[in-house]
Amino acid sequence: MQNAETYLGNIRKRGEEGLPIERVYRQLFNPELFLMAYGKIYRNQGAMTPGVTKETVDGMDLEKIEKIIGELREERYRWSPARRIQIPKSNGKMRPLGIPTWSDKLLQEVIRLILEAYYEPQFSTHSHGFRPERGCHTALHEIYRFWNGTIWFIEGDIKGCFDNISHLHLLSILREKIHDGRLIRLIENLLEAGYLEDWKYNATHSGTPQGGILSPLLANIYMDQLDQFVERTLIPAHTQGEKRERNPEYTKLIGHAQYLERMGRKEEAIPYRKAGQQLPSVNTHDPEYRRLRYIRYADDFLLGYAGTRQEAEEIKVSLREFLGTQLKLEMSEEKTLVTHARTEAAKFLGYEIVTIQDNQKRLNGQRTVNGKIGLKVPATVTSKKSQPYMKSGKPHHRAELVHDSEFDIVNHYQSVYRGIVNYYRMAYNLHTLHKLHWIMEESLTATLANKLKTSRARIYQRFQKEIHIDGVRKKALVIEVPREGKAPLIAYWGGISLAWKKKVTLDDNNRQFVSHRTELIDRLLAEQCEVCGSQENIQVHHIRSLGKLMKKSGKERPTWEKNMIARKRKTLVVCRRCHWDIHTGRAQMGASE
Repeated sequence: MQNAETYLGNIRKRGEEGLPIERVYRQLFNPELFLMAYGKIYRNQGAMTPGVTKETVDGMDLEKIEKIIGELREERYRWSPARRIQIPKSNGKMRPLGIPTWSDKLLQEVIRLILEAYYEPQFSTHSHGFRPERGCHTALHEIYRFWNGTIWFIEGDIKGCFDNISHLHLLSILREKIHDGRLIRLIENLLEAGYLEDWKYNATHSGTPQGGILSPLLANIYMDQLDQFVERTLIPAHTQGEKRERNPEYTKLIGHAQYLERMGRKEEAIPYRKAGQQLPSVNTHDPEYRRLRYIRYADDFLLGYAGTRQEAEEIKVSLREFLGTQLKLEMSEEKTLVTHARTEAAKFLGYEIVTIQDNQKRLNGQRTVNGKIGLKVPATVTSKKSQPYMKSGKPHHRAELVHDSEFDIVNHYQSVYRGIVNYYRMAYNLHTLHKLHWIMEESLTATLANKLKTSRARIYQRFQKEIHIDGVRKKALVIEVPREGKAPLIAYWGGISLAWKKKVTLDDNNRQFVSHRTELIDRLLAEQCEVCGSQENIQVHHIRSLGKLMKKSGKERPTWEKNMIARKRKTLVVCRRCHWDIHTGRAQMGASE
């Protein structure tokens, strides 16, 4: 059997060439793929969360992989129903989330590795959701860079997209290029595994499993049909002309101004030039020029059109018909809007997107921003993000944080604010987040003052210092935690620039197709207990948080705790006996740290 990395590389080449693949199911017998999958997902927050059974990543061993492979060989593997819970959305409503068992997560990740390697080279360049090296910022950067001159935005919204994906159509799409009935049946069984909510079983007749590791990729495979329709049918039908024709009125006025300037009559030329500069240099309604552009992130998509409103409405109708007849999905009429780009803003990925019109903005006498795309922080962001830090319309302390350390409180506020700023870094009005900064700082100092039973003024006297960031001196609230023999831990509030950046570092999805073996996998394959040295029945002990373990009080610590703290790891390779002792509290005690 091929090395896992070699196989994924070969299957990627098949995808690049658009060739179908066969005999994929037997690759599920490769233990290396399972180890690779384990190395990718064991850090996930949900790895320690049980599904309908008590099984989690804790206790992972090679025997579990062998058991799954054995069941797959005999085609006896059965997907468990996901445990469904409801989590709150930002609008106050609830969103269902499915939690698979650990074995199901592991097998889904193996299948995802194979399918992603094959399908990724075939996906549209205009699709950015749940893809390696792509994310929200790459989608927004494409709009910013290539959508100049857009007149109309068509905001696409699909009702319950992921819940209404047709199983029959999805499987039909997979069968076109995956010529392996056993793998298709395995995926079909996953789609129909159902879920338990309040311990009541519910069948799933449509949609991809909520919370499933494989679900985002399956949704992208399904929605790629929409990408192809737009790129192969709509865009060619609505693309016309090399460039817009010149505006004759603009040409006449500027030409006359230039003539007067050449004749030395510069004062007479001024009103003609000013009048011309109030007009577009090209005919924005040129009937021989049309452009249609498209972007998609998961189930959100946006089109930009240079043409008439009537044509934009016709494009909207074409999209609705394709989604309904081909993908069995319904487009929301209330939320699918045709928006005028210069007078209104389209909403996409939390930003407002506009086509800028400002005759006063000039560089070297030339208008520099007209027709260009502008990305904006919506006015509602500051009010929404400020709510947790407000009470009765004023900044207020966070009572639930008072019992945390000063270091943790400052670190929490800084990380939240940094995340918001970094997400909206591409917005030209990023400076509007100054108000959010002020509100959060007022809340932070109030929280620290409440904890330390002092005033906000004394908080500034005690913690405010000057720091250097990128060579610039700035004031910040600084908390230092000294450590014996080590550099102190430092948390600070402040120093985050609100400077606009046209392109930011990708941060929301950076997975690779092929990765080298992780350090944890090497430790597991060494098959030696890191507590007692035994080489039998080796498992991996996982914990949720190393920080909580380090804060644990007590004069003595078990050897396993000292081991994990010293190595700064949330994993420990142990034998079955030591693992049992850890969970029953009978592990050997070590000396106090």
